[in-house]
Amino acid sequence: MILYFSATGNSKYAAERIAKVCRDTIQSIEKQKEPIHLAKGECFGIVTPTYYWQLPILMREFLQNMQFTAEGDNYIFLAATYGSTPGFIGEDVRRLLAAKGIILDASFSIKMPDTWTPIFDLSNPSKVAQQNREAEKNIMDVLERIKAREKGNQTERKQPYAMHIITDPLYNKQRQTKNFYVEDVCIGCSLCARSCPMQAIEMKDNRPVWVKEQCAACLRCLHHCPQFAIQYGNGKTKIHGQYRNPNTNS
Repeated sequence: MILYFSATGNSKYAAERIAKVCRDTIQSIEKQKEPIHLAKGECFGIVTPTYYWQLPILMREFLQNMQFTAEGDNYIFLAATYGSTPGFIGEDVRRLLAAKGIILDASFSIKMPDTWTPIFDLSNPSKVAQQNREAEKNIMDVLERIKAREKGNQTERKQPYAMHIITDPLYNKQRQTKNFYVEDVCIGCSLCARSCPMQAIEMKDNRPVWVKEQCAACLRCLHHCPQFAIQYGNGKTKIHGQYRNPNTNS
């Protein structure tokens, strides 16, 4: 089984590629409700984006709350997609699984377009296409390593786990929903409310309203909005554009 979380399709695409090579199935953590049992020798993968050098809150809570059992001789790996650095995500997942009595055998990283558009510019289609072509090479390399069942933390540009002291408050700040606003071009389609993985949005008077103080800061609502009406922060998101991975239905 390959479990994934994806807001814009990058991690979903990586999960699809890995599952095809492993002849395995994929499942979004948003749909996985049953306890996970790994048969003897079964391969199990986690594919996730990196947010502020660490796990998205959704993936963290999933790994903390999900019940895992394993018969042994399993190969368990993490594949983290990232834009600038995967930070300490490998060690992050290792510790979370260890608390469940599960050993993480390997961690890999896949560099893809960074969808955090409050900072990163995705408005140039040619540049984004080139980033995805380069990502394809990275994915192929990771696939070969997974097929060989390589072990160890092989994430690129990794950072020490102690950095979470700095990144935790930064991520929590970015998760504040007061950072979002809606422009007048909104047509009230409710896609944002229906697709928010944390149910942080409700429709009121035909307009999206954030009803929780924090969300995942995944920007799914922003990137999927058909009118590009949802913006975040200081306005750079409007300039930096929207993104969805072109190779999958995100």
